[in-house]
Amino acid sequence: MTILESIDTPVGSYAPDFELPGIDNQVHHLSRYLNKFRAVAVISMSNNCPYVTLYLDRLKKIQAEFAKIGFTLIGMNGCGAMGQPKESLENMRIFAQSHQLNFPYIWDSTQDVTQSLGANKTPMAFLIDKTGILRYRGAIDDYPQNPLAAGEDYLKNAIAALLKGHKINTPETEAVGTSLIWHN
Repeated sequence: MTILESIDTPVGSYAPDFELPGIDNQVHHLSRYLNKFRAVAVISMSNNCPYVTLYLDRLKKIQAEFAKIGFTLIGMNGCGAMGQPKESLENMRIFAQSHQLNFPYIWDSTQDVTQSLGANKTPMAFLIDKTGILRYRGAIDDYPQNPLAAGEDYLKNAIAALLKGHKINTPETEAVGTSLIWHN
């Protein structure tokens, strides 16, 4: 495993644009999503992260709840695919199909976007407004091990506030999950 210094796009700064392949054989551009949606959440994911598995149903519910009002969620796999065959684009397709993802799943094979955002764990959320400004980064919620628990829904609260034009009360939290594997 290689530890790399990330660039860490701070909250309030422009998120890095991207053009990345998806499991649907299309190239996904952040700028195109921003033209179509009022808010976009990019979730740093991995096919074999136990924390991602714990969050999949919650992420699908977030997508279903907010899609009707101008929001989309995008899963982004920026794990070190070299030496990690489970993280290949083909295995991402299998993963998405087996878990019936209701959102795009894209592959950052170079890890450039992952590093630019400052992702260091899977899962980790990055909420971007229509103008491309990063408005929230961090944990999805504060109860990763128990999906039925009541707790603080950081990402949902940030999305709701952003879509209502309100201030996001907690714009940054510490992500909980598995450390990303970096390749050279």
